[in-house]
Amino acid sequence: MKSSSAPLSPRAPNVDAPLIMPQLRGLLSLLLAALVLAQQAAANVEKTIFLGPQTINVPQQGPTFDNLHLDVLSPAADLAIRTRLQAEFPNSTSGSRGKATWLLLDDLTPGQRYEVRVCWAATQPTAFTLEAYEIPAVWNTPALISSLAEYSSSRIREDEAAGDGNAVGSPDSKPKPNNKPRKTRPSPGSKERHASMLLLQILAAADYYTDNQTLMSNVAPVHVDIILDPFIMNILPQSLAPTVGYVLFIATVFWFVAQRTAAWVQKLAVDGSRQLSSKKDQ
Repeated sequence: MKSSSAPLSPRAPNVDAPLIMPQLRGLLSLLLAALVLAQQAAANVEKTIFLGPQTINVPQQGPTFDNLHLDVLSPAADLAIRTRLQAEFPNSTSGSRGKATWLLLDDLTPGQRYEVRVCWAATQPTAFTLEAYEIPAVWNTPALISSLAEYSSSRIREDEAAGDGNAVGSPDSKPKPNNKPRKTRPSPGSKERHASMLLLQILAAADYYTDNQTLMSNVAPVHVDIILDPFIMNILPQSLAPTVGYVLFIATVFWFVAQRTAAWVQKLAVDGSRQLSSKKDQ
């Protein structure tokens, strides 16, 4: 006697997978893209993050900041400059961590978060160290004030020799007019003012070794972009706002497309199940 068994019913389709998988794939794609971009940026970028200090009284009676001939970064004027920085090999004996360059960060907002980035090409291997100092800290530290005085003297000599041209440490030989950085200059008759400002020290150390004795003896100046980037609400760098907006836009569009695709796949699965049931009933 043959045993009879009930016919197997078709297996219900798994409708959860079409709903979840497209969204997971999109999220993973965005995360991987962000990770790759972050790794690429870190290869040629060094930065420091700080808060704008309290305002101080800036006298206009010499000697003042105007006599230092420093390039100035300011949210109200220049947020970025393209220049060349002198570099040297670090010296463990003297404790040197690289050639020092000084800039003035002016017209800051007290308590606001800022970021200064140095960007350079991978074809010039260099290790940069960035430190932002409050004015009293520089005045009260012999090593810092000595470094600042040495750099300021070299800038004054270069400007005088070049007729205020583009010496090393100044903008490139043919900068765009709107890219030329503002410099501190003596300005007779100026009134005293209160401002939030910092002194930025950039140490550039050559980070390579070669059999070429010329390159080992004479380190070439490094072409860099120095960028002052204010934070929005002390959370997000201002320069990243367009990127974040673009990513959110793409994510929103992808979410709606994923929802429509998931609904379409679910409808196909339900229709297929109904067709199988109809054929079985016939």
